Amino acid sequence: MELIEPIYIAIPFFAAFIIAEMVYARTTGKARFEPRDSAASLAMGLGNTVAGVVFAGITATWLTFIQQFALFDFGYVWWAWIAAFVLDDFTYYWSHRWAHTVRWFWADHVVHHSSQHYNLTTALRQPWFGVFTLKFMWLGSWLVLLGFPPVMIAFVGSLNLIYQFWIHTEAITRMPRWFEAVMNTPSHHRVHHATNPVYLDRNYAGVFIIWDKMFGTFQPELEDERCRYGIVKNLGTWNPLRISLHEWWGIARDVAGSRSPKEALGYIFAPPGWSPDGSRMTSKRIKEIWDAERRHGEARASSEASTGSRLPAE
Repeated sequence: MELIEPIYIAIPFFAAFIIAEMVYARTTGKARFEPRDSAASLAMGLGNTVAGVVFAGITATWLTFIQQFALFDFGYVWWAWIAAFVLDDFTYYWSHRWAHTVRWFWADHVVHHSSQHYNLTTALRQPWFGVFTLKFMWLGSWLVLLGFPPVMIAFVGSLNLIYQFWIHTEAITRMPRWFEAVMNTPSHHRVHHATNPVYLDRNYAGVFIIWDKMFGTFQPELEDERCRYGIVKNLGTWNPLRISLHEWWGIARDVAGSRSPKEALGYIFAPPGWSPDGSRMTSKRIKEIWDAERRHGEARASSEASTGSRLPAE
Protein backbone atom coordinates (compact mmCIF):
# COMPACT_ATOMS: atom_id res chain seq x y z
CA MET A 1 0.00 0.00 0.00
CA GLU A 2 1.34 3.43 -0.95
CA LEU A 3 0.19 6.68 0.64
CA ILE A 4 0.90 10.27 -0.30
CA GLU A 5 3.29 11.98 2.12
CA PRO A 6 0.97 14.32 4.09
CA ILE A 7 3.73 16.82 4.90
CA TYR A 8 4.08 17.71 1.23
CA ILE A 9 0.33 18.36 1.03
CA ALA A 10 0.54 20.52 4.15
CA ILE A 11 3.35 22.82 2.89
CA PRO A 12 1.03 25.31 1.10
CA PHE A 13 -1.10 25.53 4.24
CA PHE A 14 2.04 26.12 6.33
CA ALA A 15 2.92 29.03 4.05
CA ALA A 16 -0.59 30.49 4.23
CA PHE A 17 -0.70 30.35 8.02
CA ILE A 18 2.77 31.90 8.34
CA ILE A 19 1.67 34.83 6.17
CA ALA A 20 -1.52 35.17 8.22
CA GLU A 21 0.48 35.20 11.45
CA MET A 22 2.83 37.84 10.07
CA VAL A 23 -0.14 40.05 9.20
CA TYR A 24 -1.59 39.44 12.65
CA ALA A 25 1.72 40.33 14.27
CA ARG A 26 1.98 43.59 12.32
CA THR A 27 -1.59 44.67 13.08
CA THR A 28 -1.86 43.62 16.72
CA GLY A 29 1.69 43.27 18.07
CA LYS A 30 0.67 40.00 19.77
CA ALA A 31 3.21 37.91 17.86
CA ARG A 32 6.84 38.66 17.08
CA PHE A 33 9.00 38.14 14.01
CA GLU A 34 12.63 38.95 13.22
CA PRO A 35 13.13 38.83 9.43
CA ARG A 36 16.62 37.30 9.48
CA ASP A 37 15.63 34.76 12.11
CA SER A 38 12.52 33.77 10.16
CA ALA A 39 14.56 33.50 6.95
CA ALA A 40 17.00 31.17 8.71
CA SER A 41 14.11 29.03 9.99
CA LEU A 42 12.61 28.77 6.51
CA ALA A 43 15.99 27.82 5.09
CA MET A 44 16.32 25.13 7.74
CA GLY A 45 12.88 23.84 6.82
CA LEU A 46 13.77 23.66 3.14
CA GLY A 47 17.01 21.83 3.93
CA ASN A 48 15.13 19.39 6.14
CA THR A 49 12.69 18.64 3.32
CA VAL A 50 15.55 17.99 0.89
CA ALA A 51 17.31 15.78 3.45
CA GLY A 52 14.08 13.88 3.98
CA VAL A 53 13.86 13.09 0.28
CA VAL A 54 17.55 12.14 0.05
CA PHE A 55 17.61 9.88 3.11
CA ALA A 56 14.04 8.50 3.05
CA GLY A 57 15.21 5.32 1.36
CA ILE A 58 17.45 4.43 4.31
CA THR A 59 14.58 4.46 6.79
CA ALA A 60 12.20 2.70 4.40
CA THR A 61 14.74 -0.04 3.69
CA TRP A 62 15.34 -0.61 7.39
CA LEU A 63 11.67 -0.79 8.35
CA THR A 64 10.88 -3.06 5.41
CA PHE A 65 13.74 -5.35 6.42
CA ILE A 66 12.62 -5.76 10.03
CA GLN A 67 8.96 -6.22 9.04
CA GLN A 68 9.72 -9.88 8.30
CA PHE A 69 10.35 -10.39 12.02
CA ALA A 70 7.01 -8.87 13.13
CA LEU A 71 5.06 -10.73 15.81
CA PHE A 72 1.69 -9.96 14.22
CA ASP A 73 0.30 -8.55 10.99
CA PHE A 74 -2.32 -5.93 11.85
CA GLY A 75 -2.74 -4.77 8.28
CA TYR A 76 -4.67 -1.57 7.55
CA VAL A 77 -7.83 -2.12 9.63
CA TRP A 78 -9.40 1.06 11.08
CA TRP A 79 -8.42 0.44 14.70
CA ALA A 80 -4.77 -0.10 13.73
CA TRP A 81 -4.58 3.49 12.42
CA ILE A 82 -5.80 4.86 15.76
CA ALA A 83 -3.52 2.60 17.77
CA ALA A 84 -0.55 3.44 15.57
CA PHE A 85 -1.15 7.18 15.96
CA VAL A 86 -1.36 6.98 19.76
CA LEU A 87 1.60 4.62 20.13
CA ASP A 88 3.68 6.68 17.71
CA ASP A 89 3.01 9.75 19.86
CA PHE A 90 4.04 7.78 22.96
CA THR A 91 7.27 6.88 21.15
CA TYR A 92 7.74 10.50 20.13
CA TYR A 93 7.48 11.60 23.76
CA TRP A 94 10.38 9.38 24.83
CA SER A 95 12.44 10.13 21.75
CA HIS A 96 11.94 13.84 22.36
CA ARG A 97 12.83 13.46 26.03
CA TRP A 98 16.06 11.65 25.17
CA ALA A 99 16.83 14.37 22.61
CA HIS A 100 17.08 16.78 25.55
CA THR A 101 18.97 14.50 27.91
CA VAL A 102 21.49 12.73 25.63
CA ARG A 103 23.94 15.04 23.89
CA TRP A 104 24.25 12.88 20.76
CA PHE A 105 20.54 13.36 20.07
CA TRP A 106 20.58 16.96 21.33
CA ALA A 107 23.18 17.82 18.68
CA ASP A 108 20.46 17.17 16.12
CA HIS A 109 17.46 18.54 18.05
CA VAL A 110 19.13 21.74 19.27
CA VAL A 111 18.59 23.15 15.78
CA HIS A 112 14.87 23.38 16.47
CA HIS A 113 15.45 25.26 19.73
CA SER A 114 18.06 27.68 18.44
CA SER A 115 15.68 30.54 17.62
CA GLN A 116 15.11 33.24 20.23
CA HIS A 117 11.71 33.89 18.69
CA TYR A 118 8.56 31.81 18.80
CA ASN A 119 6.29 31.85 15.78
CA LEU A 120 5.15 29.51 13.04
CA THR A 121 8.45 29.80 11.17
CA THR A 122 10.12 28.30 14.26
CA ALA A 123 8.14 25.11 13.65
CA LEU A 124 9.98 24.73 10.35
CA ARG A 125 13.45 25.19 11.87
CA GLN A 126 14.39 21.54 11.59
CA PRO A 127 17.73 19.65 11.43
CA TRP A 128 19.35 18.35 8.27
CA PHE A 129 21.42 15.44 9.54
CA GLY A 130 19.03 13.48 11.75
CA VAL A 131 19.72 10.27 9.85
CA PHE A 132 23.23 10.19 11.32
CA THR A 133 21.89 9.89 14.87
CA LEU A 134 20.55 6.46 13.80
CA LYS A 135 17.22 7.17 15.50
CA PHE A 136 15.48 5.60 12.52
CA MET A 137 16.76 2.21 13.71
CA TRP A 138 14.63 2.27 16.85
CA LEU A 139 12.15 5.15 16.69
CA GLY A 140 9.41 3.25 14.83
CA SER A 141 11.01 -0.14 14.78
CA TRP A 142 9.19 -1.56 17.80
CA LEU A 143 5.83 -0.72 16.22
CA VAL A 144 6.79 -2.47 12.99
CA LEU A 145 8.05 -5.47 14.96
CA LEU A 146 4.75 -5.49 16.83
CA GLY A 147 2.82 -5.74 13.57
CA PHE A 148 2.05 -2.27 12.18
CA PRO A 149 2.96 -1.76 8.49
CA PRO A 150 5.92 0.58 7.86
CA VAL A 151 3.82 2.78 5.56
CA MET A 152 1.29 3.27 8.34
CA ILE A 153 3.99 4.25 10.83
CA ALA A 154 5.48 6.75 8.39
CA PHE A 155 2.04 8.22 7.70
CA VAL A 156 0.97 8.72 11.32
CA GLY A 157 4.43 10.10 12.12
CA SER A 158 3.89 12.78 9.49
CA LEU A 159 0.45 13.58 10.92
CA ASN A 160 2.10 14.03 14.32
CA LEU A 161 4.53 16.60 12.90
CA ILE A 162 1.75 18.42 11.04
CA TYR A 163 -0.19 18.76 14.29
CA GLN A 164 2.82 20.29 16.00
CA PHE A 165 3.07 23.10 13.44
CA TRP A 166 0.22 25.20 14.85
CA ILE A 167 1.41 25.08 18.47
CA HIS A 168 4.48 27.20 17.63
CA THR A 169 2.83 30.57 18.14
CA GLU A 170 2.29 33.34 20.67
CA ALA A 171 -0.85 34.47 18.87
CA ILE A 172 -2.95 31.90 20.76
CA THR A 173 -2.94 32.24 24.53
CA ARG A 174 -5.07 29.39 25.85
CA MET A 175 -7.35 26.77 24.34
CA PRO A 176 -10.49 25.55 26.18
CA ARG A 177 -9.70 23.89 29.51
CA TRP A 178 -10.74 20.41 28.38
CA PHE A 179 -8.45 20.70 25.35
CA GLU A 180 -5.51 21.96 27.42
CA ALA A 181 -5.98 18.99 29.75
CA VAL A 182 -5.43 16.37 27.05
CA MET A 183 -3.77 17.89 24.01
CA ASN A 184 -0.50 19.69 23.41
CA THR A 185 -1.21 23.39 22.84
CA PRO A 186 0.68 26.63 22.13
CA SER A 187 0.75 27.38 25.86
CA HIS A 188 2.23 23.98 26.73
CA HIS A 189 4.77 24.11 23.92
CA ARG A 190 5.89 27.67 24.70
CA VAL A 191 7.01 26.23 28.02
CA HIS A 192 9.01 23.56 26.21
CA HIS A 193 10.88 26.14 24.12
CA ALA A 194 11.60 28.45 27.06
CA THR A 195 14.96 28.73 28.82
CA ASN A 196 13.58 29.99 32.14
CA PRO A 197 14.83 27.54 34.79
CA VAL A 198 11.29 26.67 35.87
CA TYR A 199 10.50 25.66 32.29
CA LEU A 200 13.68 23.79 31.31
CA ASP A 201 13.21 20.20 30.07
CA ARG A 202 9.44 20.15 30.38
CA ASN A 203 6.47 19.33 28.14
CA TYR A 204 8.01 16.89 25.65
CA ALA A 205 4.65 15.88 24.19
CA GLY A 206 3.97 15.82 20.49
CA VAL A 207 0.17 15.60 20.33
CA PHE A 208 -1.06 14.38 23.72
CA ILE A 209 0.14 16.30 26.79
CA ILE A 210 -1.03 13.38 28.93
CA TRP A 211 2.38 11.70 28.53
CA ASP A 212 4.06 14.57 30.40
CA LYS A 213 1.44 14.37 33.12
CA MET A 214 1.92 10.62 33.39
CA PHE A 215 5.72 10.72 33.57
CA GLY A 216 6.27 13.82 35.71
CA THR A 217 7.53 16.30 33.11
CA PHE A 218 4.51 18.59 32.83
CA GLN A 219 4.79 22.30 33.62
CA PRO A 220 1.97 24.77 32.96
CA GLU A 221 2.75 28.21 31.58
CA LEU A 222 2.76 30.72 34.42
CA GLU A 223 1.14 34.12 34.09
CA ASP A 224 3.93 35.82 36.06
CA GLU A 225 6.79 34.04 34.23
CA ARG A 226 6.98 35.04 30.58
CA CYS A 227 8.82 32.58 28.38
CA ARG A 228 12.32 33.44 27.16
CA TYR A 229 13.16 31.44 24.06
CA GLY A 230 16.33 29.99 22.60
CA ILE A 231 19.01 27.81 24.18
CA VAL A 232 21.03 28.35 27.34
CA LYS A 233 23.95 29.72 25.30
CA ASN A 234 22.46 31.36 22.23
CA LEU A 235 24.31 31.16 18.92
CA GLY A 236 24.17 34.74 17.70
CA THR A 237 24.03 33.66 14.04
CA TRP A 238 21.46 33.25 11.28
CA ASN A 239 23.76 31.11 9.14
CA PRO A 240 21.84 27.85 8.43
CA LEU A 241 25.02 25.79 8.12
CA ARG A 242 26.35 26.97 11.48
CA ILE A 243 22.94 26.38 13.05
CA SER A 244 22.95 22.84 11.68
CA LEU A 245 26.47 21.87 12.66
CA HIS A 246 27.45 23.88 15.75
CA GLU A 247 26.70 21.20 18.34
CA TRP A 248 28.19 18.40 16.25
CA TRP A 249 31.35 20.48 16.01
CA GLY A 250 31.21 21.03 19.76
CA ILE A 251 31.06 17.28 20.37
CA ALA A 252 33.99 16.66 18.00
CA ARG A 253 36.05 19.35 19.72
CA ASP A 254 35.31 18.00 23.20
CA VAL A 255 36.01 14.38 22.24
CA ALA A 256 39.31 15.41 20.62
CA GLY A 257 40.35 17.09 23.87
CA SER A 258 39.19 14.31 26.20
CA ARG A 259 41.74 12.55 28.38
CA SER A 260 40.19 9.08 28.42
CA PRO A 261 37.61 6.95 26.62
CA LYS A 262 35.26 7.47 29.57
CA GLU A 263 35.44 11.24 29.15
CA ALA A 264 34.92 10.91 25.41
CA LEU A 265 31.79 8.81 25.95
CA GLY A 266 30.56 11.35 28.50
CA TYR A 267 30.89 14.17 26.00
CA ILE A 268 28.82 12.14 23.53
CA PHE A 269 26.14 10.46 25.63
CA ALA A 270 25.87 12.44 28.88
CA PRO A 271 23.33 15.28 29.14
CA PRO A 272 24.07 18.51 27.25
CA GLY A 273 26.33 20.71 29.36
CA TRP A 274 28.12 17.78 31.02
CA SER A 275 31.85 18.05 31.67
CA PRO A 276 34.22 15.84 33.68
CA ASP A 277 34.98 18.53 36.26
CA GLY A 278 31.45 19.89 36.50
CA SER A 279 32.53 23.31 35.26
CA ARG A 280 29.71 23.46 32.74
CA MET A 281 26.01 23.67 33.48
CA THR A 282 23.48 20.98 32.65
CA SER A 283 19.77 21.77 32.75
CA LYS A 284 19.49 19.76 35.95
CA ARG A 285 22.19 21.85 37.64
CA ILE A 286 20.65 25.12 36.43
CA LYS A 287 17.31 24.07 37.90
CA GLU A 288 18.93 23.02 41.19
CA ILE A 289 20.63 26.41 41.59
CA TRP A 290 17.45 28.25 40.67
CA ASP A 291 15.38 26.18 43.10
CA ALA A 292 17.88 26.74 45.93
CA GLU A 293 17.83 30.49 45.31
CA ARG A 294 14.04 30.49 45.18
CA ARG A 295 13.76 28.60 48.47
CA HIS A 296 16.29 30.92 50.08
CA GLY A 297 14.33 33.95 48.89
CA GLU A 298 11.06 32.53 50.20
CA ALA A 299 12.63 31.70 53.57
CA ARG A 300 14.11 35.19 53.85
CA ALA A 301 10.82 36.84 52.93
CA SER A 302 8.98 34.69 55.47
CA SER A 303 11.53 35.55 58.16
CA GLU A 304 11.28 39.28 57.46
CA ALA A 305 7.49 39.11 57.50
CA SER A 306 7.55 37.25 60.79
CA THR A 307 9.98 39.77 62.34
CA GLY A 308 7.91 42.67 61.09
CA SER A 309 4.74 41.23 62.63
CA ARG A 310 6.39 41.23 66.06
CA LEU A 311 7.44 44.90 65.98
CA PRO A 312 5.53 47.09 68.46
CA ALA A 313 2.78 49.23 66.98
CA GLU A 314 3.50 52.96 66.89
